[in-house]
Parts: sequence; C-alpha cells; structure tokens
Amino acid sequence: MAWLGILGHDDVVERFRRAMTRGRLASSFLFSGPEGIGKRMFARALAQTLLCQARPEAAMDPCGRCPSCVQFAAGTHADFEEVAKPADKSFLPLELLIGDKEHRMREGLCRNLSLRPMMGGRKVALIDDADFLNAEGANCLLKTLEEPPPRSVLILLATSPARQLPTIRSRCQLIRFRPLPAEVLAELLLARGVAADAAQARQLAEMSQGSLRRAEELIDPGLRDFRGTLLGRLADPRFDSVDLARLTSAFVDEAGREAPARRQRLRQVVALAIHFYRQILWISSGGTRGGPATLDSEFRPAAERWRADLTAISDCLERCLETAEQIDRNANQSTLIEGWLDSLAAAGAGIVRQLS
Repeated sequence: MAWLGILGHDDVVERFRRAMTRGRLASSFLFSGPEGIGKRMFARALAQTLLCQARPEAAMDPCGRCPSCVQFAAGTHADFEEVAKPADKSFLPLELLIGDKEHRMREGLCRNLSLRPMMGGRKVALIDDADFLNAEGANCLLKTLEEPPPRSVLILLATSPARQLPTIRSRCQLIRFRPLPAEVLAELLLARGVAADAAQARQLAEMSQGSLRRAEELIDPGLRDFRGTLLGRLADPRFDSVDLARLTSAFVDEAGREAPARRQRLRQVVALAIHFYRQILWISSGGTRGGPATLDSEFRPAAERWRADLTAISDCLERCLETAEQIDRNANQSTLIEGWLDSLAAAGAGIVRQLS
C-alpha cells in the first residue's frame, strides 16, 4: 500500500504512526539506507505531515490544501529548512549549518531551527547527504542534537550509520530503510517511463539492488555494457588488473572533464563491484540463491570459480567499500583505480595459488 505515493516502506509509516499516536515523536532522526530507495521523499512527506494545519499528525494524512501544505508544496514554507551537499563540494559546507564567517550562528540551519515556528506548532529541518558531514560539520550539530529546540524535528539522510560520527549516531533515533522489493521497483520504473515495457522493468529491477537511482543509471547502454565487462573480468580470480584499470579509467573519463561527473561515474563502477562480491559471498556462504533467477544464473558460476574462499571474497568486498569512501576525499583518480583493482587481483591470485 502506498503512503502519499511512496511505495515499499509501510513498516516505517506504521512506526511513525504509532509514535505520533502515543505522543512520543523523537526530535532527531537518522534515516539510513541505500541511495535511490525513497528516503528523501519519505522525509519530505513526513515534514508536510508534521506541518499540516488541518489534519492531526497521527493521521499521517496531510490535507494538501491548508496554507501550510500549499506553501510546503511551493517550497516556501517558513518552518521547513532543507540543505544538501552542492555537487561541486566534497563535504557539506559549514555555512549551510551555522552561516559564513561574518554571520556565524546568525544564519544557517541550526539557527533557523531554533527560531519559534511562524505558521504552526513545529519546525522541521532536513539534512540530505549526511554522509558528507565532516567532523567540524558534525560538531556544529551537537548543541542542536543535545538540546533540541521545543517542537522541532531534525532529519538526517545517510546510506549507512557506519558513515556517521559517534556524536551523530548516539543522538539520533535510527530509522532503517530497506531496498525496494523488485516488484515494487519494476512498478515504479514503468510508472515513471524509465522502462519501455514490463520485461525491461523487471530486468532493471533485478539488476539494481532495490534502488530506483541505480535502475535509472542502468538504462544507460554505456553503463550496462561496462557492467558486463567489469563483472566478466572480476568473475575470473586471475584477471589482469592493469588492463581492467585502463578500461575503467577510460570509462570514467568518458563522463566528462568535470570532477563531480567523473566521481559519480567511479561511484557507479565501484557499486557494481560491491554488488558482485556481495552476491558471490551470499552464494558461497550457503545461500540457496543470490537473488532473482536471472542474477542467480549470472553470479553462481563466478562463485564456483572463486571456490568458496570466504576470506578472500570478504577482503575484496571490504576493499571495495573502502574505495567507495575514498572517492570523495580528493584521491588521485588513476592511483585510486589502480590500487583498488590491484588489491582485488591480489586476493584472486591467492586463490589461484591455493588451487595449483
């Protein structure tokens, strides 16, 4: 059942409904889950619910017609604040949280959230891309998290609690969002016109790990072709890391001259590798299937070639996760790609030596 047009998160809807019915809504939340599964859409719908002047919060059904709902839809609501990492930045700028050097604590999200509500009973703030809070930015939020202003709600969106500093994790109520079921994702792809037909929608849904964003990326023939190349090479523990690094660098460079576009392309490549190693780890650990039938047939031969060396597969997965975190730390692209694939090849070489 869809809540305000949001599919796949009925358990989270019910959790908030119970909390508001009991009058026990927390002041700070950390929404955690993969990209492209609807966390931001859910957070905005929750904000509208809390700000609606005509309907009780526990109904989880904003009217859409009161002045508050009209202004929220127009993006001009005085009691709603939203910030996100600019595309050309590696971290959330401090100015968005506490103002620039000339206006420290006189501007920014923290100051605005502390003001008395202008239209109703609450202030709501949303921090998108909370994965990109550096230590200084996270520390700026401490006072707001420790002493939240009355009737305020702060929501942070992240892909994993592990990417947040302990000061953030310990002061927010964690809400985990699961990847979208394949059937729900296929329905969304058809409704949005991303897929041409039901067969393509189903195939994209199975390949995208429950993420609408990844499904939309995989509609690009270039990325889908490179996916086949990458997974075909990684399936062989003896793959040539130098040649694959050359192909990967060329593919990333095709994204253009701008660094943000190249970083996003490299994120896509690493995400494909993460999915590959997760699938063969699942199969090698005794999973009856690695996912839908098409994925199972795709990954099971690779798992058999790796001969169920769980330590080596886990090491590769860990190296991919580390590389994903390093992409936004201004690491040299060529060096990062070469080092990443070299470490994966080294793990595969260890398996080959064991078998010879």
